[in-house]
Amino acid sequence: MMLPLSTTEFAPAKVNLSLHVTGLRDDGYHLLDSLVVFCDVGDHITATVASTTALTLTGFFAHEVPQGHDNLVMRAARAFAGDIGLAIALEKNLPVASGLGGGSADAAAVIRAVLRLRRDHDLTARTRAAAGDTAAVLALGADVPVCLGSRPARMRGIGETVDRLGAMPDCCIVLVNPGLKLATPDVFRGLVAKANGPMPDRLPHWPDARSLAAWLSTTRNDLEEPARRVAPVIGDVLGLLRDQPGALIARMSGSGATCFALFETRARAVTAAAAISRARPAWWSVAGAVIGASDDVFS
Repeated sequence: MMLPLSTTEFAPAKVNLSLHVTGLRDDGYHLLDSLVVFCDVGDHITATVASTTALTLTGFFAHEVPQGHDNLVMRAARAFAGDIGLAIALEKNLPVASGLGGGSADAAAVIRAVLRLRRDHDLTARTRAAAGDTAAVLALGADVPVCLGSRPARMRGIGETVDRLGAMPDCCIVLVNPGLKLATPDVFRGLVAKANGPMPDRLPHWPDARSLAAWLSTTRNDLEEPARRVAPVIGDVLGLLRDQPGALIARMSGSGATCFALFETRARAVTAAAAISRARPAWWSVAGAVIGASDDVFS
C-alpha cells in the first residue's frame, strides 16, 4: 500500500555548552569552537507533498516567526525540495532569536523531511541530493550543519566542521529565557577580543554529569559578556539558575539570551524549572534531557 506523502520531524533545541570565538575571517565571519548538544525540547515540522510550497504555524511562539522571504523553513524547502511542493506545518515551541538555534533546527528538519520523503517515495529525480553539500546547508545558517544531525558534536570554523561525539553522560537541563530577543550581530559587535583560545585538541571522556560540568567550568562562552552588556537581565537569569538545588553549572547558550543549567536527574531539573516559573512567571522556563549520541528521538 502506498505510504502517505507526509512525514514529521522533531527539531530539538541546540545548546552551546561552550562557545569559544577563535578568530575573525576577512569576510567578517567569526571562527568558533563549540561543544554542542541537543535536548528533547523543541519544535515539530510536518511536511506533506503538495502542489505548492506553503507554511502554516502553530505553537506558543508561532506569532514570533518571521514569514517573509528569508524565513529559514521556506528557504530550506526552496533549496532542497526541487520542484516538489511542500505543505509545511511548523509547531513552534522554542522562543525566536534566543540562542537555541530554533530557526536552524527547523530548517534542518525540513532537509531531513525531504530526504525521508525522497527515500520512501522515490522522489529522487525531483529533489536535490544536496544534504551532503556542506556549502548548500551552510548557506542557510552557521548552525544548520550541526542541527542536521542533532547529536552531540564539536562545531568549528564558521559551522562547516562538525565532529560527532561518542557517548555522553546522562544529564538533564533547564532552559530559561527572560522573554528577550537578541540579535546575534549586535552581540558579536560587542566582542572585544576576536581571537581567543580554542578548546583542547582532544576532548576528554565524561563518565557522568558532574565530570562534564566540572570540565565545562574550564571552558567559556565568549559571547556571554557582550550579551550581558546588551541585556543585563541575563545576569539575573544565570543567578537564579545557579541558586537552584542540584544545579551543576549555569551558562548562556549561543548569543543569548537563553541560559541553561545542567542537572543529574530529571526530577531535580523539573523542580528547578517549576521554581523559576513561580519566581518569574513572565519568563520561559522548561526542563528536558540532553539527547545522547545514540538516542532515537526522531520520528
